[in-house]
Amino acid sequence: MECIILAGGMGTRLQSVVADLPKCMAPVNGKPFLHYMFNYLEEQDCTKVILSLGYKHEHVLEWLTTQKRSFSIDYVIEQKPLGTGGGVVLAMQKATGAYVIVLNGDTMFRVDLDKMFKFHNSKHASNTLALKPMTDFERYGVVRLDEHDRITAFEEKKHYAEGLINGGVYVLDRIGLLKKGLPEKFSLEQDYFEQIVKEGIMFGYVSNEYFIDIGIPSDYDRAQQDLKNLQ
Repeated sequence: MECIILAGGMGTRLQSVVADLPKCMAPVNGKPFLHYMFNYLEEQDCTKVILSLGYKHEHVLEWLTTQKRSFSIDYVIEQKPLGTGGGVVLAMQKATGAYVIVLNGDTMFRVDLDKMFKFHNSKHASNTLALKPMTDFERYGVVRLDEHDRITAFEEKKHYAEGLINGGVYVLDRIGLLKKGLPEKFSLEQDYFEQIVKEGIMFGYVSNEYFIDIGIPSDYDRAQQDLKNLQ
């Protein structure tokens, strides 16, 4: 199980509380958020982690020297911002399998990755997105599914009484994405997912496991309490 973590974000919305660090290194109970991501991936029996780094990557590299994990660790460094898609494609150069799991470095969605991968295979999917049910929200857009769990549409951010959001964990067809010939810099969500949705080969794996996105100060503060027992 090869996993790519997108860990090059600047954390613009967190600058008031976390200055001069990439979002993945935001301290939570004295440890980088990435520490908790690594713990989760060890629990999921991940065999290799590839970090896609950019902004202030030297902080991540220094921290990695202290890490002894059950999985191997590799990384790539964006010399200029490449967007979520470009960061994934760059990291895919270090992967070997037909499929990779991609996670956001500022989001924890504790999906059972083995179950998600089995779901992916059972659907003969090209790509599978982990979806989180939420109620009374406006920070996220929603993902629509048909009766076969096939993704049919992505809808824009607005207030929703309930819906499924993109949880930021994906099983991606590595070869298929690399063959698309997309530009060096692109958005995985807008320039890839939203463009291939009509092909009917992308599925949604619904999970109600724990989810947090530390991208805004209020949720970053909540993470301090939520993750206290995951040291």
